[in-house]
Amino acid sequence: MTGPDRGSGISAVRGSHEVVNLPNIITFGRLCAVPLAVWLVIQRETGFAFGLFALAGLSDAVDGWLARRRGGSALGAMLDPVADKALLVSMFITLAAVGVLPSWIAILVVFRDLVIVGGIMVMWQLSMPVRIKPLLFSKLNTALQLLLVGVVLFLEGFALQAPWLRALLILTVAATTLGSGGAYVWKAARNR
Repeated sequence: MTGPDRGSGISAVRGSHEVVNLPNIITFGRLCAVPLAVWLVIQRETGFAFGLFALAGLSDAVDGWLARRRGGSALGAMLDPVADKALLVSMFITLAAVGVLPSWIAILVVFRDLVIVGGIMVMWQLSMPVRIKPLLFSKLNTALQLLLVGVVLFLEGFALQAPWLRALLILTVAATTLGSGGAYVWKAARNR
């Protein structure tokens, strides 16, 4: 679930101005799945939450493929990363709230995103050029965050124990989250 499928970038939103098309409908459906996923985790229905999370991942691949094949739309280019981030961030917060993930990893993930979005807003307010191109390290971080959420939902949903795997993924996500956040800050400071 990554934004680059649709040629992401705030300054590089391309494509038609079509609002209602199949990729956008799929993306909007993924966005609407966020409250259901949160509710399922709160209700401790993590097996169903895992299924919904996996379905969301599949829908992201399908809508990205359709958008590339049909040319995509400006709305889809903006909506896709919002849907992805909404699902991922809400899962980190909810899994931490119910004690499945440590709260510090959720705080770290959310803080990194807030720093990036806040930096973009400040640069925009200062009339500085804002070009967002996902870094390769950030794509790796997102993939690892998705993997962590998926694995934790799977383990919880099917009452499986793998504390070493959970710990390894949490530490890896923490390291890549710090690294990718730092890389964005360094890149923004260097491009001034």
